[in-house]
Amino acid sequence: MKDLEVISLALTAEYMGIDSENNLFRQLPIFLSNKIERSVYNRRKRKLSIQINEIRLKMSQSFNEFEDYFIVDSMSLEICKISRSMGSKICKEEQYCYSNRGFCASQQMSFYGYELHVVCSLNGIFQSIDLSLASIHDIHFLKDIKEQLSDCVLLGDKGYLSSEIQIDLFNYANITLAPPKKKESIKKNYKPQFYLFKKHRKRIETLFSQLCDQFMIRRNYAKTFEGFKTRVLAKITALITVQFINKNYFNRNINSLKSNII
Repeated sequence: MKDLEVISLALTAEYMGIDSENNLFRQLPIFLSNKIERSVYNRRKRKLSIQINEIRLKMSQSFNEFEDYFIVDSMSLEICKISRSMGSKICKEEQYCYSNRGFCASQQMSFYGYELHVVCSLNGIFQSIDLSLASIHDIHFLKDIKEQLSDCVLLGDKGYLSSEIQIDLFNYANITLAPPKKKESIKKNYKPQFYLFKKHRKRIETLFSQLCDQFMIRRNYAKTFEGFKTRVLAKITALITVQFINKNYFNRNINSLKSNII
């Protein structure tokens, strides 16, 4: 199989909800038996993660070229239960990628794994994505954003409150960070966040729900960090691919992700 065929197969499988290579090869035995062996497909998909990300970036750029408002948020990705974390060997092939324990404020629960940090447009197109250890605070992700975005407004929740980061983003890349103020700050004559900003912030929460329900991003079969990273990247790229097809081929709502595209 050509590299493009391997990538196309990986993205199609994610769209169809087949996120297990074993299940994929059971469902398509005739088509795949003479093309590629399962373990070879798995290794080649991991090696093609850079090309998959380049495809994602090109599609995102076609959507977000003239966007100047973005939303930033994060979601927890558990790789195993906390009770199994001490003896788990998942994602521990290198010391730099050791997962650890973190706390998810939205669900009020601890978890063992990683944090997925994303920036998306108001229309729901992912612009930037990154993975960090679960224990890393969301605010640290913004230190990398200034190298990727400029001349825009960045909407976030209360987890991104930092006057120091706000000043740094504005001075370095002309990025206006607009998180909601805490009640204590509002009492000191600070203006609360514009109500339309609160409404637009819900778009990223909807995308997270779609990633969890349709693309099953929280279900992990990977044993290595490279495999885990590739799985997450493939799911997000598959989502953007559906949005791209909806816009350019069917002329319908880009976020109709469950509509038939085959």
